[in-house]
Amino acid sequence: MLDFEKMAYVISKFPEQRVQVVGDVVLDEYLIGRAERLSREAPIPVLELVERKTIPGGAANPAMNVKALGGETGLVGLVGDDDAGRELIAQLRAAELDASGIITDGARRTTQKTRIIAQETSRFPQQLARLDRVDRFPPTEKIAAEIVLQVKIAAPVSSAVLLSDYRNGMLTRSLVEAAITACREAGNLLIVDSQGELDKYRGCDVIRANDRDVSAYLRRPLRTESDFETATAELLDMLDTHGIVIGRGADGVSLRGRRTPYHHFPAANPSEVFDVTGAGDTSVAVLALGIVSRLNLAEAAFLANLAAGLVVRKLGNATVSPDELRAEVASNEQ
Repeated sequence: MLDFEKMAYVISKFPEQRVQVVGDVVLDEYLIGRAERLSREAPIPVLELVERKTIPGGAANPAMNVKALGGETGLVGLVGDDDAGRELIAQLRAAELDASGIITDGARRTTQKTRIIAQETSRFPQQLARLDRVDRFPPTEKIAAEIVLQVKIAAPVSSAVLLSDYRNGMLTRSLVEAAITACREAGNLLIVDSQGELDKYRGCDVIRANDRDVSAYLRRPLRTESDFETATAELLDMLDTHGIVIGRGADGVSLRGRRTPYHHFPAANPSEVFDVTGAGDTSVAVLALGIVSRLNLAEAAFLANLAAGLVVRKLGNATVSPDELRAEVASNEQ
């Protein structure tokens, strides 16, 4: 049984928690234009630029979600010595988010994802294309030592450390091992939002992965509810973890913990999906805040599922407010 009253109450306790995010930070750029005509050069619309905006993305997005929900947070990540990196840091500081753990690496460029958006007055904006600028090589030994130092500084003063892996090279196996050691010494939780490479996260407290990556790791398709139930049980032992959460997109979320039996929650908002960008980041941010606020794994995952259902109604990397989340809890209780 889910305790809806407890979930609503816990949202008010989020400001007492600090979740330190470590991972691949990104500057998300949106070029929004109005389609005026078709190009003579190719079968594509010609857009007249209306607006350019940038938003902290990648590992910065779960940190922004923690901040929006009232929690304390900070970031450990890598940027290049370039305009995109300076713009990203400026935006994080403007959001009053602790960016002291962001390290500038002159040998790499800041990861930037540019989305081309067509805006029509008669319908929702539509994403036409995305251009990524990214370096995926691992950090040098010197830079890696700086990252580890920042993790060691952050872990003892945080309720949890959240590793956000976008597979951009920063979260090496040795860095993950250092994070595990730092969190164990500090006696706090280490939560992972992975994108494959699940072996790398063996020993972390809670691991979130999507269904495709779990299927690839187990080397078999996951189609039925029985498949997911079996997979979560196997992963607990294979990855030596206390909790497994599998994001299943439009099919919701499945989970199992050492003290939590298998649960599956359908997607919270299947009929009003506008943009799925960043839904996983919102989900894992709420999952982390819920767990450190003393929700059990099922309650935290349910709350995270509701939050993801809210952000898919918004354009781009978005956040949810405590009031929005409380209202969603109340509507599901009825």
